[in-house]
Amino acid sequence: MKIYFAGSIRGGRDDADLYSEIIKHLKQYGEVLTEHIGDKALEVLGENTMNDTYIHNRDLKWILQSDIVVAEVTTPSLGVGYEIGRAIENNKRVLCLYRSKSGKKLSAMIAGSPDIAIEEYKTLDEAREIIDNHFKKE
Repeated sequence: MKIYFAGSIRGGRDDADLYSEIIKHLKQYGEVLTEHIGDKALEVLGENTMNDTYIHNRDLKWILQSDIVVAEVTTPSLGVGYEIGRAIENNKRVLCLYRSKSGKKLSAMIAGSPDIAIEEYKTLDEAREIIDNHFKKE
């Protein structure tokens, strides 16, 4: 199985450690095409050795190759929203993981979509359990 993991880069890297742990967990279910999202050395400026067109085309190719997109959507990110939209447009399964924060709500464009499985969690262990339950249904 090919898994596309989406998480914020230019929108903020506060959850980089969490992304890394989620990616490690996802690897038991298949190949994670976007392991670099969990790289703690990846900064807000992103992959600055590549131009934006290259990154867009590469990532879109990976979305199209994937069997499922798993997105951590707690930190708002235009890129992650775009990736989710493109995944849905291409009939990919999408699982969004979301930690609610005081005074913040998940975007209605994600929360209101019937094409997205949205799971709220509080701890990394809860996120792992959600992933396990989701992949066991496959």
